[in-house]
Amino acid sequence: MEPSSKLHRAHVLVLPFPGQGHINPMLQFSKRLVSKGLKATLALTVHVAKSMHAHPSSSITLETISDGHDLGGLAEAESIQAYLTCFQAVGSRGLAELIHKLDCCSGRPVDAIIYDGFLPWVLDVAKQREKVGVVFFTQTCAVNNIYYHVQRGLLPLPLSGDIVKVPGLPPLEPPETPSFVCKLGTYPASYDLVINQFINVDEADFVLCDTFYELEKEVYLHSYAAAFSSS
Repeated sequence: MEPSSKLHRAHVLVLPFPGQGHINPMLQFSKRLVSKGLKATLALTVHVAKSMHAHPSSSITLETISDGHDLGGLAEAESIQAYLTCFQAVGSRGLAELIHKLDCCSGRPVDAIIYDGFLPWVLDVAKQREKVGVVFFTQTCAVNNIYYHVQRGLLPLPLSGDIVKVPGLPPLEPPETPSFVCKLGTYPASYDLVINQFINVDEADFVLCDTFYELEKEVYLHSYAAAFSSS
């Protein structure tokens, strides 16, 4: 046996939400993983992949799955909610097939699936395929902290009073909270999208956030770590 064959180069499948501000953070993270010796496969929707002018990185394998709207993506759907429902149904099947393909044909079976928090159903597919499930939040800890407390019923809505208190954050005025929280009911589909990120977060094997410790040390120490300690 050659010495190099004794080392297992972990293979991660990365699935971002096909929206602005989501693909690039997970692409950059994938590059970082590759720099540490891992193999990364980035799975994009068919529509997003078609719109790309160049391969994201020669060190990252690119694969596609369908969201049920291959020609126009979200713009093709009747509504955000209709798109999300279709993506979950079509994407779940496509993701399972992609995992099977990579396990059988890539030479390196998938070890873990890193998925955007906007796609919590991916964790169900990961568990069904017996893969490590890792949720990646592209927004800051502070924003996710607020959404988490709302989803768990720890921050009742609509907001009442002049001050909003969330562990790990300084006292906030209502307009300082995310618009989905402050102006409840204005964007119901988008509200469900950001809040439902946490419906199964306790079942994820690891939780990642697009931030760095010194920037949000207080919220991490006082709330984020405690909130996700069970995951």
